[in-house]
Amino acid sequence: MPFPTDNGRHQSTARAPYVIAEIGVNHEGDLDTAKRLIDLAKEGGADAAKFQTYKADKIASKHSPAYWDRNAEPTASQRELFLKYDSFGPDEYAALAVHCTDVGVDFASTPFDAEAVEFLDPMMTYFKVASADLTNIPLLRQVAGKRKPVLLSTGASSLAEIDMAVNELRENGCRELYLLQCTLNYPCPKENANLNMIEGLARTYPSVGIGYSDHTHPDADMMILTAAWLKGATVLEKHFTHDKSLPGNDHYHAMDVDDLKKFRANVAMLIDTLGSDFKHPLPSEAPAREHARRSIVLARDVDAGAVITEEDLTYKRPGQGVSPLHWDEVIGMRAARNLAEDDVLQWAFIAPRAQS
Repeated sequence: MPFPTDNGRHQSTARAPYVIAEIGVNHEGDLDTAKRLIDLAKEGGADAAKFQTYKADKIASKHSPAYWDRNAEPTASQRELFLKYDSFGPDEYAALAVHCTDVGVDFASTPFDAEAVEFLDPMMTYFKVASADLTNIPLLRQVAGKRKPVLLSTGASSLAEIDMAVNELRENGCRELYLLQCTLNYPCPKENANLNMIEGLARTYPSVGIGYSDHTHPDADMMILTAAWLKGATVLEKHFTHDKSLPGNDHYHAMDVDDLKKFRANVAMLIDTLGSDFKHPLPSEAPAREHARRSIVLARDVDAGAVITEEDLTYKRPGQGVSPLHWDEVIGMRAARNLAEDDVLQWAFIAPRAQS
């Protein structure tokens, strides 16, 4: 199974997420650039390098208006944009899959039509379905029929639509499913990231894995992606580029190799700090338990045989004597020996009060 099943909240230690560097078509039709992006994804710590496989004539009609930030990507129609980046075919994707294997990352590509599903299938261990195809019944059925894990982005969808998609995938052969919280804005304002929906999806769909597909601008400390992992996303996807300053397409909201390294450093540091969700004293806390906790201490001298009263007692550090947990039990016992002010009380120093 390629993905972690949970984020470690119910394990003794946290587990690192599965990270997909979404190269998409940021190679802009150049095979060498695509291979370089795979190399950079590996260098940054990605588990997978993912592309997008489409042909403009199959994905968009002539009447398909832009829905992205036209200041960042000025192309006026979807078909016009897709025509710029649809030059790769089966041979190119096969070459990229081989390069991923050579480099040591998983190859994946999102198919946007039936032909792409078929020729990509032998190259991939799982399928990714884009948010825009969550209501595409024939594509969902075809992907599910391959009986591989499916990652389904849920951008711009309602719970009723997600229910429908989940049912279609399950009824048609998908046995391992991951739902990815996603906001379908390009780019996504930080206030629209809605990371709490990661937990919402986990509550609503307890039998599936949960992930996050991020379209926000990468912040300097990669806090949004880090927070998504802490919220429970075990699969993380973010657009990836070799140069964030390049105009248009998906460069303007993508992370680069340095961003990815920063995120991986965040995860490594936090794995060391998250620990277990079962509360128990750690071995390193043993000195504090012994020396920083309180013991019952004599507030004044008490003669042997005297009955101990509350006024005879106080509580002080260290915790090497009778614990204040036994405060009520000690009151009314008698001193088995002379006790001096500031003595740390031990059980050997006291005895039950004699019955009359």
